[in-house]
This record gives sequence, structure tokens and C-alpha cells, in this order.
Amino acid sequence: MIALVGATATGKTALGIEVARRVGGEIISVDSRQVYRKMDIGTAKATPAQRAAVFHHGLDLVDPSERFSAGEFARRARRWVAEIERRGNVPVLVGGTGFFLRALTHPIFTEPPLDAQRRTALERWLECEPTGMLLRWLEALDPQGAVALGGRGGRQRLVRALTLPLLTGRTLGWWHHHAPPEAPPFRAMVFVLELPPERLRRAIDDRVGRMVAEGLPEEVRGLVAAGYDQGDPGMNATGYIEMLPWVRGELDLESALDHVRWNTRAYARRQRTWFRHQLPPGAERLDATRPPAELAAEVVQRWEEKRGT
Repeated sequence: MIALVGATATGKTALGIEVARRVGGEIISVDSRQVYRKMDIGTAKATPAQRAAVFHHGLDLVDPSERFSAGEFARRARRWVAEIERRGNVPVLVGGTGFFLRALTHPIFTEPPLDAQRRTALERWLECEPTGMLLRWLEALDPQGAVALGGRGGRQRLVRALTLPLLTGRTLGWWHHHAPPEAPPFRAMVFVLELPPERLRRAIDDRVGRMVAEGLPEEVRGLVAAGYDQGDPGMNATGYIEMLPWVRGELDLESALDHVRWNTRAYARRQRTWFRHQLPPGAERLDATRPPAELAAEVVQRWEEKRGT
């Protein structure tokens, strides 16, 4: 497979479409927020015209109130890959959620059987507790896991890290090391798009401006009117959570957008760090300041050379 990854606003979508067009590919979105329905502008989903040019998988899978894990992504992606290859096409993975890619190249462990009713009740209870309290509990139950998380994980990761030890008596790390993987690993030729920090900052600011012009405020207002709020997994996404105070009348629009810009930059820094240290060996870096057509030609050439060896 071909995988095109990198921080937000580095041009992955345009490059992915160009590469898929050249190799006869179908795109699998590797994005933990584009799985949500009704969240189009703030997640920078491919446009209808782009989807018409190249078939996309992994968009609009669940409602904003539903959780969607890396494990669930991997299970669905394995089916998509099989379908794509049966059609004689090439899977092209495109996105910025490193954990989703890792779930394919380094499959997660097979989860132990858990009583669904008990798990749901526990997760709902944990979700009502303050984040600081969840962190203290994790430090007591799984000190190594708390160190690995480093305070960087969102509430979804905290709840997951607490659920297994509370229901099984074994930590998440223990299951990672002792349980068998749920599927064989996929091999992918990984390309990482990179922009210089100042260029990335400008690209993020430009993207936020386009999102406003395309109707991001109205999209968030519509989600709130439909009954979604900050307690829903999808609404914690950057670009949405920052807009909720504006919808409630607690913040003016420009201040809310400043928060969107700031948090998007911080998210991009975390992505860059992850892609520097967590990718499989052999991942190739691409200068995203170059034109998409030029980059696509290089990606296809490298991929064809790799296929021929």
C-alpha cells in the first residue's frame, strides 16, 4: 500500500488524489475526525468533486455522539483493502492520525471478552469524572501507562486506559505485551509530508480562514442545534470544541477563531513529533512546499521501484 501522512494543512488530500489517479487507487482516510457525519468543514473532508474523482473510504461512518477507536478503524480498513485489491486497484492511505496507521502496520492486541453492559456503564461513569481525577486514578492503577500517556492523551484514551484494568485486573500495557495481535500486519510504503514551521503556521491560518468562508460557524451551530455538545466524542475535535463558547454567546467569533488557530498549531506540533519518532523504518520524507504533481510523480516512481524489487 501507499500511505501519505503528515501534520494537518500539509497538502495530504490533494497529493493523495493525484497519486491515486496515477496508480489506479482508492483512498482510505486515516483521520480520526473525518469518520464523523455532519462534520465536514472543520475536519477538511474531501469535497464532493474530489470524492467523484477518486473513491474514498473512511468518511461519514458514525455520528458525533459515537466513539470510534483505532481498533475499529483497523478492522474496517482491512475489509476496504481486500475489496480494493479484489477490484484490481491500489489502496492509498491518506491522513494525519498516526494511531490509525499504526493499527494497520502494528495490529493491536485481541481484546479480552468483556461484558458489554458493564463496560458501557463503567465508561459512562468515567466520562463524568474530571480529567484530573482520571489521571490520578491511572497513576494509581497503571503507573507505567500514566507515564507513557504523559498527560497528552484526550479523555477517550484516559477512559480506555482505565477500563481494562478495572474490568480485567490487567493493565493496557500488559494486554499489549501478552495478548496475540488481532490480525497480521500490513506492509505500507510510507511518505511523510513536511513543511517548515513558519510555512505550516501560515497554511493553518489560511485553512481556518477558508473554513470560516465555507461556513464553519454555521456547521458548529447546526451540530449544537441537533443536540450535540462537548460531551460527545466528535465535538472534542479541534475546530469544534473551541467554537462552542461562541455558540453559547460566551465568546466573540474572532476570539473563538483565535483559539481554533492556536489549538490547530499545537495539534500539528504533536503530529510532527509523532511522525518523527513512531513511523516504521524506511518512511520517506517529502518537502510539501513542492507542487502536488511533482510530489505525486516522485511517490509513484518510488512505489513502482519498490514493487519491482
